[in-house]
Amino acid sequence: MAELETVRAVLFDLDGTFADTAPDLAYALNRTLAYFGQPELPEERIRPVVSHGGNALIRLGFGLQPDAPEFEEKRQYLLAVYLENICRRTRLFEGMAQVLERLVEHDIDWGIVTNKPSWLTDPLMKALGIPQRKTCIVSGDTCAERKPHPMPILHACGLLGVNAGQSIYVGDAERDMEAGRAAGTATVCALFGYIQPQDDPRQWAADYYIDQATDLLPLLGID
Repeated sequence: MAELETVRAVLFDLDGTFADTAPDLAYALNRTLAYFGQPELPEERIRPVVSHGGNALIRLGFGLQPDAPEFEEKRQYLLAVYLENICRRTRLFEGMAQVLERLVEHDIDWGIVTNKPSWLTDPLMKALGIPQRKTCIVSGDTCAERKPHPMPILHACGLLGVNAGQSIYVGDAERDMEAGRAAGTATVCALFGYIQPQDDPRQWAADYYIDQATDLLPLLGID
């Protein structure tokens, strides 16, 4: 585990950790439900599922498994709607912009490691207007493996020129903590993220837990 006083890079999961993407993914699911003649769902029911991607959203909305004949058609429709509306209401989580400013001020690199495919990640990051200085972006199709495999985190560390032991990974899902541990980073669980009611994040064995983005700053000694 990294000693936080010597951290040289902070890596973030995207959905549910770095940015609140739930409103736009909920919009896309409800547009998909309406198109296929199904009743819409309240956003608060969709929100906890968002981190698990399009497959999970289709399972939630239609009660289908990926091997169902009609599953892929509905998933592709959802993703098309989402791409067209990728940053209608999506925003950085409260305090995240301040965290990024402080990281840059203290010469700590940062980056994104997400399972979201690059054809969605890249336009979203562009629409959010995130400055590219001192960043890297590793998407779900950047490497041969995705989280919970450690490869994407290790690839991000390589892009930034830091060792995993000098890095921390911040996420809101158990697979994020598994990936960070396997890569050798310190792990931080974002309790403000998309955590499902049946989840117990305290069982995920994260090194640290934060209730808001700015809780990272005192951990790093830069508050």
